[in-house]
Amino acid sequence: MRLSIPNLLTLLRVAVIPVIVVLFYLPYPYMRQLALCLYAAACITDWIDGYLARKWGETSKFGAFLDPVADKLLVTVSLVMLLESEPDGLLAVLVAIIIGREVTISALREWMAELGQRTSVAVGVVGKLKTIFQMVAIGCMIWKIRTFGIEWYTLGFYMLFAAAVLTVWSMLIYLRAAWPYMKEEHPVP
Repeated sequence: MRLSIPNLLTLLRVAVIPVIVVLFYLPYPYMRQLALCLYAAACITDWIDGYLARKWGETSKFGAFLDPVADKLLVTVSLVMLLESEPDGLLAVLVAIIIGREVTISALREWMAELGQRTSVAVGVVGKLKTIFQMVAIGCMIWKIRTFGIEWYTLGFYMLFAAAVLTVWSMLIYLRAAWPYMKEEHPVP
């Protein structure tokens, strides 16, 4: 397998996750902000690698597998890191909803792929909107320092709440699309 630039960007997104965690926890000034810079770069490469793969005709099965894994790892690790840093009951519920949805939809997509119906649960507009809210919310919460009169952590928390609502909404859309295949009377290919 030849390692294309889009796949390399995706691999770098995975590799930077432990660095983000280390920077987040270092007890020096502005380490969280440095962690945010790497986190933001990782989020941006999520769009860039897909764009380049399509533009250059370098889409691959490996890239199709690794890209969502990289996204889910980045989001999940960041959410757990934020929850550990600022333990809060409501934040714990939001994190559980978001991570629970990711696990559920990943399993659903795998199962639908086994039935030859993977496109029935392809990413839709609500899922993409959820991802944007989620990534921006996490970034705001990592930054945390009040700047320009903005309480970034609080703004991020409200955005994460909106992301959790979009998370449930998108999950219901995917489950509704898969429901006919979950019924016992539906023939399994």
